[in-house]
Amino acid sequence: MSVDIAEICENTKMGREYALLGNYDTSQVYYQGVIQQIQKLLASISDPGRKEKWQKVRQQVAQEYEHVKDISSTLQSFKTDAPRPVSAAAPSNHGNNPRYNYEEPTRDPDVWPPPTPVEHRPSPNIRGNRPPPKRNEPSKAPPGRAQAPSGRGGNDRQDPRRGARPGYDKVDKDRGRGDAKAGEKGRKKGEKDGESEEKKFDLPGFDKELVENLERDIVSKNPNVHWNDIAGLTEAKRLLEEAVVLPLWMPDYFKGIRRPWKGVLMVGPPGTGKTMLAKAVATECGTTFFNVASSSLGSKYRGESEKLVRILFEMARFYAPSTIFIDEIDSICSKRGSDSEHESSRRVKSEILIQMDGVSGAVGGDDASNLVIVLAATNFPWDIDEALRRRLEKRIYIPLPDADGREQLLKLNLREVELSETVNLSSIAEKIEGYSGADITNVCRDAAMMSMRRRIQGLTPEQIRQLPKEELDQPASAKDFEEALARVSKSVSKDDLLKYEKWMTEFGSV
Repeated sequence: MSVDIAEICENTKMGREYALLGNYDTSQVYYQGVIQQIQKLLASISDPGRKEKWQKVRQQVAQEYEHVKDISSTLQSFKTDAPRPVSAAAPSNHGNNPRYNYEEPTRDPDVWPPPTPVEHRPSPNIRGNRPPPKRNEPSKAPPGRAQAPSGRGGNDRQDPRRGARPGYDKVDKDRGRGDAKAGEKGRKKGEKDGESEEKKFDLPGFDKELVENLERDIVSKNPNVHWNDIAGLTEAKRLLEEAVVLPLWMPDYFKGIRRPWKGVLMVGPPGTGKTMLAKAVATECGTTFFNVASSSLGSKYRGESEKLVRILFEMARFYAPSTIFIDEIDSICSKRGSDSEHESSRRVKSEILIQMDGVSGAVGGDDASNLVIVLAATNFPWDIDEALRRRLEKRIYIPLPDADGREQLLKLNLREVELSETVNLSSIAEKIEGYSGADITNVCRDAAMMSMRRRIQGLTPEQIRQLPKEELDQPASAKDFEEALARVSKSVSKDDLLKYEKWMTEFGSV
């Protein structure tokens, strides 16, 4: 029988909560069950590394269980059969017996009294005309309906002397919380065979509203962009695969001095496919993708931007393996120390640098399942802060597409467009030398619309609406591409390319 890891986490959480509420008997029952569940899980694990980690978890849970047992036994030793003395100010039925007529010591109002044990709490029977039920006698409930305890800190549902139940019924746990809706949810969930609930970031100490805003803006479970969707850039794909994808596929190899890179910086002119490459990396290695923009981390409140940065990296660690992609990183982490730099901007940069230092080591060491990679892209690498440049250890140049890449781009963009026999994509690819990927896409879009422009020329809006689709959707000809090339010019100059090449010669790391 498979063991649900989510159930182990939930049972551990319940055991800790009951211990914090002072209900140590119920807490021990949960801890006993968790230990038994982990023991079953260990029997089914064959991977030595994973087995060793679960053995450490079992040892930690066993230590917590021993602490709870020690606290419970200490409290039991305080209990005596003698009646409790009453305060002199309170009414008493003992008359002038000096044994009971003494004042309670003065208590500090800021110090809470210890919780009253369950056995000494007053009976809820207010009228006094009905005796309380016996300890081992189950309370009566309507037929066909189970009775739930009154709350989390209520009476124990099970005598711990009987031993723990190895597999807790989830419905029973939800009833223990006194939440009828949660019980209904647990019943529906229990009907599903082996379905585990999706992980949800809900760690204590973080503003829930900020977490929800980040998850809504930047978290993408599957960007659905593959290597085949990107034309050319063979060398860039190879370097990204070695830096990000292979450590997840070969975790035993990428250890020690071969540990994965903490950060990768993609440098190149606009429109060369840097964002698409980042999405393809996240898709190929199956990681959670965090698409970060400067607006996602900005706030008008003092100190909130730094909190957002910290929450971002904590979420990445929680959903690990994950990829944090920061587009246009020069807008967030430009060089520090300039006269125009604001104090809040400097604090955000410092927080990013601090969090990036903890991405590799604190996240999980050499364990690939805990891998968090920071991918960054910029069109202005010379404006990036020196400390950030050091943390982005792998710096890759994403150039303009070569002849083969331009032809592949033409085929990708025109796969849904009918072409006439006069169109020669190889000759078109030679004519668009120096065009970026975005420029080539604009050329294809313009050429695909040429036949429609010719057909509607001189027509009224009413006549245009009555045109059949077959007359508008005509094959694109070589003349259409010539006109499109005359309309669309390249967006990257030779001087810009020289600046990129010079920066890569000085700071590149390929």
